[in-house]
Amino acid sequence: MSPLLDRLAAHRIVPVVTATTADEGARISAALAEGGLPVAEITFRTAAAAAAIEAASARGDVLIGAGTVIRPDQVDAAVSAGARFIVSPGTSRAVMERCREHGVPIVPGAVTATEIQAALEHGAPAVKFFPAESSGGAASLRALSAPFADVRFLPTGGISPKNMHDYLAIPSVLAVGGSWMLPPDAVRAGDWDRIVRLTREAVAIAESEHTTALR
Repeated sequence: MSPLLDRLAAHRIVPVVTATTADEGARISAALAEGGLPVAEITFRTAAAAAAIEAASARGDVLIGAGTVIRPDQVDAAVSAGARFIVSPGTSRAVMERCREHGVPIVPGAVTATEIQAALEHGAPAVKFFPAESSGGAASLRALSAPFADVRFLPTGGISPKNMHDYLAIPSVLAVGGSWMLPPDAVRAGDWDRIVRLTREAVAIAESEHTTALR
């Protein structure tokens, strides 16, 4: 696994960010960092994705990646804007090859044994288990981890403070992805204090799980 993905593993949580403006992306990243989670996956779900990645990357204190990347041209835009890693909902050979050309790590999506094998054959350093909860949840991922003992997973989709410990307790999980610390109403209202508080709570849960696992 690449050193950069080791950094994701150290954080244990990868916030999934959907920003509608560049300024929003920068402010969200700042709130995450203040809450103790200096990492963000800014998704290509809005036209402002590349601008938000650039604005957030310019801070210099947050590890910024691009999510929902489904086309090679989005890889180009993300890397040009400063993205350090790429996350995709599925496995696309074209997208993975473009990431390889740029020298940026990608975590492609997969939920079945066949999809996981395909991702590995294309050189995936880790796999995004997505959508996690509707694909069997932690129990399904734990079962898949048995035959894929050397694969690291980033489960995303339906994860919250209520179930994140189920995923983090699985040794093959490098981190969980989620957006529960970024309620849409708080983002719209610019309630950054609330986002900082929710982020701190998420970090505390992750740290607690890590401490338990070391015992």
